[in-house]
Amino acid sequence: MSSIPTRDEILRWISDHPTQTAKRDIAKAFGIKGAARIDLKRVLKELEDEGHLQKRRKTYRDREKLPPVSVLSVLAPDASGDLFAKPLEWAGEGPEPRILLMLRESDPAVGEGERILAKLQEVTDEDHQYQARLIRKIGSNPRKILGVFRKSAEGGRVVPIDKGNDKDWLVRAGQEQGAKDGELVEAEQAGPKNRLGLPQARVITRLGDPSEPRAVSLIAIHQHGIPDDFPDAVIAEADARKPAGLKGREDLRDLPLVTIDPADARDHDDAVWAEYDPDPKNEGGFVLWVAIADVAYYVTPGSTLDREAWKRGNSTYFPDRVVPMLPDRLSGDLCSLHEGVPRACLAVRMVIDAEGRKLSHRFMRGLMRSAATLSYAEVQAARDGQPNDRCAPLMESVITPLYGAYEALARARKARQPLDLDLPERKIVLGEDGRVKSVALAERLDAHRLIEEFMVLANVAAAEELFHRNRPLLYRVHEEPSLEKLDALREVAQASGFTLAKGQVIHTSHLNKLLAQAEGTDHDELINISTLRSMTQAYYHPENFGHFGLALRSYAHFTSPIRRYADLIVHRALISAHGWGKDGLSAEDTERLEATAKHISETERRSMTAERDTTDRYLAAYLSERVGNEMTGHISGIQKFGVFVKLDETGADGLVPVRSLGAEFFHYDPKEQTLMGADTGTVISVGQKVVVRIAEAVPVTGGLELELLSVEGASLPRGPRRAKAGVVRRKVNKNKARRDKTRRKVERRRR
Repeated sequence: MSSIPTRDEILRWISDHPTQTAKRDIAKAFGIKGAARIDLKRVLKELEDEGHLQKRRKTYRDREKLPPVSVLSVLAPDASGDLFAKPLEWAGEGPEPRILLMLRESDPAVGEGERILAKLQEVTDEDHQYQARLIRKIGSNPRKILGVFRKSAEGGRVVPIDKGNDKDWLVRAGQEQGAKDGELVEAEQAGPKNRLGLPQARVITRLGDPSEPRAVSLIAIHQHGIPDDFPDAVIAEADARKPAGLKGREDLRDLPLVTIDPADARDHDDAVWAEYDPDPKNEGGFVLWVAIADVAYYVTPGSTLDREAWKRGNSTYFPDRVVPMLPDRLSGDLCSLHEGVPRACLAVRMVIDAEGRKLSHRFMRGLMRSAATLSYAEVQAARDGQPNDRCAPLMESVITPLYGAYEALARARKARQPLDLDLPERKIVLGEDGRVKSVALAERLDAHRLIEEFMVLANVAAAEELFHRNRPLLYRVHEEPSLEKLDALREVAQASGFTLAKGQVIHTSHLNKLLAQAEGTDHDELINISTLRSMTQAYYHPENFGHFGLALRSYAHFTSPIRRYADLIVHRALISAHGWGKDGLSAEDTERLEATAKHISETERRSMTAERDTTDRYLAAYLSERVGNEMTGHISGIQKFGVFVKLDETGADGLVPVRSLGAEFFHYDPKEQTLMGADTGTVISVGQKVVVRIAEAVPVTGGLELELLSVEGASLPRGPRRAKAGVVRRKVNKNKARRDKTRRKVERRRR
């Protein structure tokens, strides 16, 4: 056959012969020789331009089908244990096909996220379109990039949204996944790193318009790999759960337990009540009750729900959404202690004396019924003499004794001296359109402190109970700060005119004395921030190393199993220890306790970073409408490349680049944490009050660039003052003398 085949004949051949799609194969099949090959090339190019075919090296293939040999990314096993994979080279218009991985006994094990080369066979099945046979594994996960796609004639580029990452990634034609210019995309490294030129990437996920307000948290979710969609099997298992009954439980439905949460809370997993202790031997003492939702009853070891909860580790909270650890059927319904509804719980009854010291405790598995769902604000208003219709009937039986017990616990806290940092928390308030409406200081009431003290005591009781019963558990560990960090804090304190004890074992009481010295001074926020930075990060561990920050020997998390997997482990340990059922700590739970501790410590840090990044982006979006405005702030950090400033109004952190400080050169002193102008002698140091102008705010990265206008009320000089050289020299000498004097003081005290 020497004539050129029709377009339909070419497409049918490629579909029927997916392994013979090179131009040479097509020409041979239709008997095309000589000059006719030019016409064949023209027809193939037309089919490619119209989107019917995609050229892959020297072969052509149907865009709506996968090549017979493809690179795949392995997904997590489903509820049945089957392994699926996703194609990395899908170019079709419809959803990417689902691929079932068929492993032989002789094949090596493959895990989630691994990349493999596989041979594909098209099949007709309800839940997948291809079956894959492993050819070989092709290495570890490539680097992932989240950024904005910029289209070009040769493909495009991905501009990363990470602050500090200013290198674009090149996307070659055919690897854009249909991404449009300006879209937010997730990409991965394609090919080896280049020593010269831009690194290459391929688009793997399109995430939409990055300027949309609700894209802010979506960016963090994808950037940090937080699972935000529950598999169908997990939802089905949650939907099948039924409310627990009274069998095997103590009946606590007559106790006036109440939940106290933020006004907009969707779930309520802890309830409290207190009464005056009737025992005459404990005059002025109280009986405290804390009841926690019995999540372990619904999330049993080894279940699909359990595997997903373990994978997530904890819930993650953003201003516009929550990525929960458990589906809403549990977190918002069966495990939420709604008013007037019987709910399964694990409860602890604790007896304290008049000074707030715990005398005894007893745990039980019960069935409770919340007497009221209250908010912090209305409980505090009731305490302050303005009860509403909901609180008025509860004043004598619930609210007054709760505050009496809190005051006793506050006395115990004062004697114990946990770390008493004063770092105001700012709350981002969103409007109906999802944009930042305001940034306000989060209200801090005695009602908040009341619940915190009750929860701390319940957590201590759980740790002590399991320790005395010699049962495995996960402790919440917070180790004391390192000597290096304490020395750094001591230098900041001494440079600010304060003292921090040295030459003895450090206790939180020593740090509290330092914080008290700084309270009300210009250095208040600096000392609080520096003290926080000197702390180690808390984590989970099967061994007990104590909790330094709370000044407690034993501490575990028991009070939030809806949002923390660690608490679920503690609940199961209590169930096993008391023989309350078969849904306690399993042998597998116990065996992987250390691995679980490491995993959930990492997921917690992941969530904290994602939440912080999201806050930065929201604040940048809020301030982007105020570019050019002047604001007050405090210097929170000094580096060779610039000055970090925390804005007073919003708490946002911005950078003043050193290049914008003026024409003169600034000397960086890492020990003193200062920048000093070489010509003017201007000294910029941590803690100083400043006025800045917002120069740039980039919502997609959270970046905030500032211009420094004045320091401690004095305008910032803009370069050499040649007309007053004598004054400049005197100022330089004066600043140098002051710094030398401070350094001599520090060195004498060290001796």
